[in-house]
Amino acid sequence: MRLGEFWALEGVSLRVPEGAFVAIVGPNGAGKSTLLKALLGLVPFQGRVRALGRPLAQADPRWFGYVPQIKAFDRTFPALAVELVATGLLGRWPFRLSPGVRAEALRALERVGAEGLAERPLGRLSGGQLQRVYLARAFARRPRLLLLDEPATGVDRAGEVDLYRYLEAYQVETGATVLMVTHDWEAAHHASHVLVLNRRVVGFGPPERALSEECLRQAFGHLGHAHGLYLGGSGA
Repeated sequence: MRLGEFWALEGVSLRVPEGAFVAIVGPNGAGKSTLLKALLGLVPFQGRVRALGRPLAQADPRWFGYVPQIKAFDRTFPALAVELVATGLLGRWPFRLSPGVRAEALRALERVGAEGLAERPLGRLSGGQLQRVYLARAFARRPRLLLLDEPATGVDRAGEVDLYRYLEAYQVETGATVLMVTHDWEAAHHASHVLVLNRRVVGFGPPERALSEECLRQAFGHLGHAHGLYLGGSGA
């Protein structure tokens, strides 16, 4: 995959078992966020992506839940947390919340222990609170594929533990497949699969195999960090 003259990803090919929890790790600039965006169809690429047995172009958008790394919005915009969650249900900003949509959004907030934030302006949320609201937004349509880009950014350790607990509970309940970009090595060791990425697939499989000394050296150049989806093609 080229971004201008730069190869962001090259020759990436892997098959993720349905219901897996995949931690995606690699150095800065390895293409981790780009990979998630490719899976969502947000960036052009050469190759093939299949989600739950279908080509990406035929996939239902409701299958996907996404938590971006950078929450880009104007914090002075007079929007409420419940309205942001509702965008995950509607696919657009709600100019008016129907009782049904509001009830669904509140249930999603309750799932992440954030129902008390529903009527709070987004500009008054802490980093950890905002992260919970975005996670509720991703949960809102009960997606079968959850893509999370550094979801623990700006969250303290207690909040991080809660985040993983909510993800685990959601996955147990729904059988969803989770792909999570992370720098948290503890989370990587507890995932069912780890993808070690550095523009190419360096390692993929159970943590004990993917986080081997050889894979970490190939990805990072040192060992200082050692503590149904199909993607294939030549430029994914």
